[in-house]
Amino acid sequence: MNRMNTFPGSIMNTIPTIAMPTGRYPDPAVQVLAPAFEKYRLALAAVERIASGSRWAEGPVWFGDGRYLLWSDIPNNRILKWEEETGIVSVYRSPSGNANGNTRDRQGRLVSCEHGGRRITRTEYDGSITVLMDSFDGKRLNSPNDIVVKSDGSIWFTDPPFGIAGYYQGEQAPQELPERVYRLDPITGKATVVADDISGPNGLAFSPDERTLYVIESRARPRRIRALALDADGKRLDDSRVLIDAGPGTPDGFRVDVDGNLWCGWGMGTPELDGVRVFSPEGETIGHISLPERCANLCFGGRHRNRLLMASCTSIYSLYVNTQGAAGG
Repeated sequence: MNRMNTFPGSIMNTIPTIAMPTGRYPDPAVQVLAPAFEKYRLALAAVERIASGSRWAEGPVWFGDGRYLLWSDIPNNRILKWEEETGIVSVYRSPSGNANGNTRDRQGRLVSCEHGGRRITRTEYDGSITVLMDSFDGKRLNSPNDIVVKSDGSIWFTDPPFGIAGYYQGEQAPQELPERVYRLDPITGKATVVADDISGPNGLAFSPDERTLYVIESRARPRRIRALALDADGKRLDDSRVLIDAGPGTPDGFRVDVDGNLWCGWGMGTPELDGVRVFSPEGETIGHISLPERCANLCFGGRHRNRLLMASCTSIYSLYVNTQGAAGG
């Protein structure tokens, strides 16, 4: 990892510095593991740390109309905000219900997974919060983890029990439902079970054509990424297969670019693994971005959706890449 300089910045006046990169181009932290990755690496772009001070950073989501990034600091029970134009970091919401995954719906509203309330919420234009779902068949959800919104407005999310296992990321409570992947219909408000055979369903994302839903199976050993083919109407599971065997890696959250590549938060506390691992649509490992911290989740942002924004333990890192995030990511 290259050396870093610092300049002043703060989260509500609590964080004295935000680090920026220095060193040679191309950045050696951006590693080409297969020829297919060459075209995505920019020779004159390097990894930057744009914010720090989180206890566990997760669920980044980009608001292009406001030029800012939101992300969850789960144990601190808050959502933080970074402004691209000024570099200022502030508290967007506290308490946040121990929010984890975040995304935007197709009307631009924030949609969040909350461990504390064991629910899916939507933040309206006026700042009020609407509860979209907190139970299924009369039983409480576990702790919704990650979330995406399809082009038809449907909301898809994972519901493992991680947030009710103790008091660090939520409130300890008994598990009432199996761990599942759900689809929430935008018109009827009815939820259906998409998959109930994934051990520890975690991050999820659609392929650019929305015919495949990728889901990280975080309790499998080794961990793996499943590819779920959808049926003709795009509402139900038609087939499921293992796309990627993570080996010693720890995939968490991820997003897909316009070419269908998977950019996955990665790591297990070792320099060789910590960062972002990139896979082709066929599941081939093509690239790796080394970070000084394990990356939990990421999104594409910036004016052209070509700035990778990586939530990594205590910090947010960024890297300009030669591709764009798929719509809805």
